[in-house]
Amino acid sequence: MSYRDFSGSRVAKGVVRTLRPQDELRLLREHLLRLDHESRHDRFHGFMDDSFVERYAEKCADDGTLIIAYLEDGVVRGAAELHPPETSLDLLPEIAFSVEDSVRRQGVGSLLFRKLIDEACAKGYRFLRITTGAQNDAMRALANKFGAHLTFRYGESTGTIDVKEQPRSELARPAIITPVDAVRAVLHFNRAYWKFLLQLYGWKQIA
Repeated sequence: MSYRDFSGSRVAKGVVRTLRPQDELRLLREHLLRLDHESRHDRFHGFMDDSFVERYAEKCADDGTLIIAYLEDGVVRGAAELHPPETSLDLLPEIAFSVEDSVRRQGVGSLLFRKLIDEACAKGYRFLRITTGAQNDAMRALANKFGAHLTFRYGESTGTIDVKEQPRSELARPAIITPVDAVRAVLHFNRAYWKFLLQLYGWKQIA
């Protein structure tokens, strides 16, 4: 699924879309490897070498993790990860974010967060778990913005987000027409059509 950039930002000009796990694993891996020392430390709650990052990207491709990416010129500059509940000890879907320094403070994190909420809602998830380093002020601020109640423990801040309390992005929703929508559309069309005919023949009072 792909989206246009509806962030409203005057700076961020990329697109947001879901990566294909097997075909586009390289894009995620290269993005994570490009993170600077501090960003990688924040993302993985401690410095991890390149081999760890490569194994992590491969794991995401194999375990059903959904990757929503922000791309500029075909290069991933930010990513939101939605890990399936089966990979968590408490069976809560876990989310994680990473944004490269070159596109920070442009609303990319908020844009990715909103699209991730849309996907989580579509999957029927009620709660999401988010964990971030205690020093990752930007991530903690973003989590708080979306209603996460973070607690500090063992050097990390962790909390949950109630998906049902999040406003969904109307522009980000796929255009899905249900049978009920179709019936309503037909009835609306029929009413409009008959009203047009009645007015055409001068029966305005009946219309």
